[in-house]
Amino acid sequence: MRTVEYKSHGLPLESYKLTRSDHRWQKDLEDIRQVAREQVARHLDEVYADPVRALVHQEGLSKAWKHIKSFKETPPHEIMQWRVRLYCGRIATTSCHAENDRPPRSMRCPECGKAPSTIVAFEPIGLAGEPPRAHIAKSTAPSKPSRAELERHITVLEEENNRLRADQTT
Repeated sequence: MRTVEYKSHGLPLESYKLTRSDHRWQKDLEDIRQVAREQVARHLDEVYADPVRALVHQEGLSKAWKHIKSFKETPPHEIMQWRVRLYCGRIATTSCHAENDRPPRSMRCPECGKAPSTIVAFEPIGLAGEPPRAHIAKSTAPSKPSRAELERHITVLEEENNRLRADQTT
């Protein structure tokens, strides 16, 4: 994982006065959400009006769901937690992958349910979990040799012993 310098914007726990940019971004998000809902509704009306297209659509959804379920859950040490102040004024926490240097631009408020609610101030809290420790190598002591290895070694030593005795007598 790459090294990331996490950004902060404002202080979520201190009082915050919404800026013109905050109001504009919130309105843009609400407009985008409304247009997207209308387009999806029109598309689904067209799809479900034709039984063949509806069946193909359902098969596509099933395939996509299987693909999504095939992904492994992101380990906690790869998730950064953030303290945020929302457009609605509430303080919340959110999280995203630790390779992102800032949280998402908006989220649903866990208290009032406003969605989307622009994140107007944020600060990193920390990783959701500790990284795993590197495996410590087991004892560096040599392992016990097998019986066959010992017997081979004894044979070599006996041969060397016999050779040295023969050299000594001559």
